[in-house]
Amino acid sequence: MLDKYCEEQLIIKEKALNKTEINRLIQLIYNYSPKNGTFSHSIPGLHTRRYSKISKDWEKSFYVPSVIIVAQGVKAVRIGKETFQIDKGCMLMLPVGVPVALKTIQASYEKPFLGIGLTLEPEKIAEFVQKVYPNGLPSVKTRNVGYTTDADEGIINSVTRLFECLQNSSDTELLAPIIKDEILVRLLRSSIGIQIAEIGFADSKVQHIAKAIQWLLSNFSMPMKVSDLAMISNMSVSVFHKHFKEATSMSPLQYQKILRLQEARHLMLSRKMDAATACQLVGYASASQFSRDYSSYFGNPPRKDIDILYNQLKKFDESKDTE
Repeated sequence: MLDKYCEEQLIIKEKALNKTEINRLIQLIYNYSPKNGTFSHSIPGLHTRRYSKISKDWEKSFYVPSVIIVAQGVKAVRIGKETFQIDKGCMLMLPVGVPVALKTIQASYEKPFLGIGLTLEPEKIAEFVQKVYPNGLPSVKTRNVGYTTDADEGIINSVTRLFECLQNSSDTELLAPIIKDEILVRLLRSSIGIQIAEIGFADSKVQHIAKAIQWLLSNFSMPMKVSDLAMISNMSVSVFHKHFKEATSMSPLQYQKILRLQEARHLMLSRKMDAATACQLVGYASASQFSRDYSSYFGNPPRKDIDILYNQLKKFDESKDTE
């Protein structure tokens, strides 16, 4: 639930936003998100999210480098020890891929939470950095796992026009790439532009850490040495630890453990795999340790957690036609 201060801030922001523009975006997201859940679209890298209920528990997921923009409602995003609250007209930028926990804290059937995600591509960012920052990129003094700021009217307008391209296949093919470039330029010129620009520099600290993260994503079931990850990142072990913690809000060992637990859950849910087999496939040597870690992270032991998820999916399938 929102406290009184947060409610007051939302009212102030509501007055400052261009209601016509944000309402157009709300309607488009609603139209292209026909029920609760996350949806991919024919425009690469564009996703929408719709949730009609306040969350009781934290939902575990994984986000690639991206910008999340909220059109309606309020959501909390927890990454490691950091928690971000994003509300109407707010953007959250994540420079590297990270496991996240999500909680919808303002939503209803009449006014569901509606948000979009845009994947950030390092190669595309690199194309525009020199044009937006012709005198060089200012130094980044402090780094964080995520950055928040309000989306200005220009960003809201360009995102709305991007959604409108979905109404015509020719627009999706010809105009959407141009509008995506416009959005990226506007993002690079925003208050979090420097942090976004870093993603496009092959020699930046963010990209060095991204190389280690890519190794972990591809090899999470394998034994891992921090010294090897530091070598991949071209850093000393101590410097690597520091920058990895800044970028992910967790240690490399914690990051690997969460990847293993999320993949094990996916295997048990999608393939009806038993916990003993799943834990071995994701790299656990001890079934009891796996069960303890799983219970600590997801809130229930493996079998109970999967049973709960199956029941939730069953109820969702029964109700989706009447929603």
